[in-house]
Order: sequence, then C-alpha cells, then structure tokens
Amino acid sequence: MIHKKKFKLKDFPKLLAQSYVQWNKHDPWRMSAIVAYYAVLSLPALLVIVINSVGAIWGRDIVSGRLTSQISSALGSDAAEYIQGTVAQTQGSGNSLIASVVGIGVLIFGATGVFFHLKISMNEIWEIKLTKQLSFKRIFLDRVISFGFVLVLGFLLLISFLLTAVLSIFSDFILSILPVFVVYVTWTIDFLLSFGVISVLFALIFMYLPDAKIKWSTVWSGAILTAFLFVIAKYLLGYYFSIAEPGSTYGAAGSIILFLLWISYSCLIFFFGANFTKVCATYYGDGIIPYENFSRVRKREILIDRNGNQSENRQKEE
Repeated sequence: MIHKKKFKLKDFPKLLAQSYVQWNKHDPWRMSAIVAYYAVLSLPALLVIVINSVGAIWGRDIVSGRLTSQISSALGSDAAEYIQGTVAQTQGSGNSLIASVVGIGVLIFGATGVFFHLKISMNEIWEIKLTKQLSFKRIFLDRVISFGFVLVLGFLLLISFLLTAVLSIFSDFILSILPVFVVYVTWTIDFLLSFGVISVLFALIFMYLPDAKIKWSTVWSGAILTAFLFVIAKYLLGYYFSIAEPGSTYGAAGSIILFLLWISYSCLIFFFGANFTKVCATYYGDGIIPYENFSRVRKREILIDRNGNQSENRQKEE
C-alpha cells in the first residue's frame, strides 16, 4: 500500500525543483515547437468555430472585435489584423452545399489538431505509452474529445466576456465614487477573472485530455500553478513583443513568427505545469493510472557503486 503524504508549504520548493528537472528532461522546446506548428494550422478553424459558437449568443462582430483586441494586446496590431484577415477569408461565402459540408469537416479536423498534439505531448510527459493498437472508434473518439475542448474554450470565452462586461459596468460605478482606486480595483478583478477561467481550462485539459486517470486534488494543484504562471507570462510577453518586436526582422512573415513564438512560450509554461502535476501525483502517492491499451513507461537507471561497477535498476511503474 502506498503511503500518501499531505501537502506542506515547505515541500513546494522541492516540488518546483523536481518539476524543472522533469520539464528539462522531456525537451520542452521541441514539443512546444511541434504544438506551435499545429496551432498555426489550426488557428483559422479554431477561431471560426469559437466565433460562430460564442457569436450565436453574444454576436459575431462583438466576439470578433474582442478577440482581435485580445490578440492585439498580446501580439500587436499587425498580428491581430493578419489573423482577422485569415478568419475573414475562411468564412467566405458563395460556396456550394458540398463544398460547405467538406469545409466544415476540414474546419473541425483542423481545430482539433492542436489539442490532439497536446494530448500526445502530455502522454510523453506523464510517461504513458500505447501497448495495443487503437481501433478506429477510439481514434475517432479522441478527435471528438479534442473538439469538445474547442467548444469548452468557446464556452469559457463566453463566460469571460460576460464577466468582463459586468466588470466594465461595475468599474463605471466605482469611478463615480472612488476615482483614485478604480484602476487598481479593475486590474485586480480582471486578473482574478482571467486566472479563474484559465485555471478551469487547464484543469479540464489535465483531467480529460491525456490517456490516464488522475485525482482532482492533484489536477487543481497543477492547474492553479499553470494558470498563475500563464497570466503573469501574458503580460510579460505582451511587454516583450511591444519593446523587442522580434517579428520585425521577418517582414511579411512577422505576424506568423510572433504567433509561433507566443504559442511556443505558452507551451513551455503549460508543459511545466504538466510536469508539476505529475510530480505532485507521484510525491503524494495519488499516482497516474493509464487507461486501457496504455501503460506507464518503465524507467531504467544505471547505478555506479564506489568501486566503479555498474548495475541496472529497473523501477516499477508508478
């Protein structure tokens, strides 16, 4: 029976250190580059589905404008205009029924690509391997789950928009009473709203995207840390892109380069959070249980004694 430990604040530095070791071991730069590449391919389809789903309630023009504003604050106005133009071309009208049906299928397949490859990366980080060939039904189900995350993203975006609208009205009320503190109050509430929405998204990804079962208590520890780092990084990256302008060197391709860099840096944070979740699951005895047709990767270590003799130690699956 595995002895389970209780969380103590003094364990946090140790958990972070172990998470960094695990994060560095899995080559996060390579995995981030892969996800960023598929994110570029998925971006138009992802935005079209989110705009149409959320726009059905909120209004497409309003949703498109708010997304453009968010992208502009993170990547700059040029990147926002490029992405807006790409979405407008994707939503072009005048197609036949067959072309429209095929187009919808391509959109769904493209939009799920980034989540599908996040799933592959998380399986690698959590050291889960496939032991039996998956059926077509299971592969199709994986795509359905990935598409579910696209809809969840749209739903959380809708909640974020609604809360932001309420915050705007509330801020106007505060401005008429306490003009000195309104800026700080608004910024704090906006930070907490972003933090809450992103925490829920990361928790759902950690819980349902990989091919393994993990306890909610462990999931929330990783999701909250990842969301905190992500929100902080969003402001830092926005400042960095506005000052350094790393995409200016690439001319017309600068917008794509900025998007690739933003996704890559964000994935580095996400993968650190995934490693932190894994470390917490192992350290506190909750463990990560693979689904059917999957198993944990057995680790092999070469031990060297004082005399220089080598021996192999095969650890048990966690």
